Amino acid sequence: MQNVKAIIFDAYGTLFNVNSAAEKCKNKIGNKWESFANYWRTTQLEYTWLRSLMKRHKDFWQITEESLDKSMKAFEIDASMKNELLDLYKILSPYPEVKKVLQNLKIKQYKLAILSNGTPNLLKELVKSNNLEDIFDDLFSIEEVKIFKPDSKVYDIPTKKYKIKKHEIVFLSSNTWDVSGGGNYGYNAVWVNRNNNIFDSLDYKPKNEINNLTQLLNII
Repeated sequence: MQNVKAIIFDAYGTLFNVNSAAEKCKNKIGNKWESFANYWRTTQLEYTWLRSLMKRHKDFWQITEESLDKSMKAFEIDASMKNELLDLYKILSPYPEVKKVLQNLKIKQYKLAILSNGTPNLLKELVKSNNLEDIFDDLFSIEEVKIFKPDSKVYDIPTKKYKIKKHEIVFLSSNTWDVSGGGNYGYNAVWVNRNNNIFDSLDYKPKNEINNLTQLLNII
């Protein structure tokens, strides 16, 4: 990739493991913890898309809580665990290679940022709890435009802030719909395919697919 000026990361599922909150409670939840975690995540994303379409915006934290309510009922999980799960969601664990890769990129003096559905406070707490606050130049939240990914207004945020061209941004996400959203917008979108998934047919095919962020260092 040439003329790269900024590297932008999705947060949830790309830098931070969205299932880590439920995993930390697996002794209480039991063997269904992973199915529950996946259901929670799927419901959360569905709510973001539906609220964007209905133009009835709520912030990501409210959606996270409401999707958790549904998921706990669906999996018959004791309601007394709700606050514990929500507190753990604020401090999700990063994937093992994340910090080292980010430090390497920082040395190379790229602009580094997060572009996320998360609220500003959620992103700040997430980054701080994992000792990454000195890495990022910006934590961009969709709350600036009050609509969720993959709306193009979201992908506009970094280009306007940095006053650079779309193709000068490398954008990484583990979510195929987000890669397609960023790619169709004009980013150099890279798919972080951690789980050997199949890419969606949404009028975009990424030029680069990696299994973890370490492989990013070989393509930029």
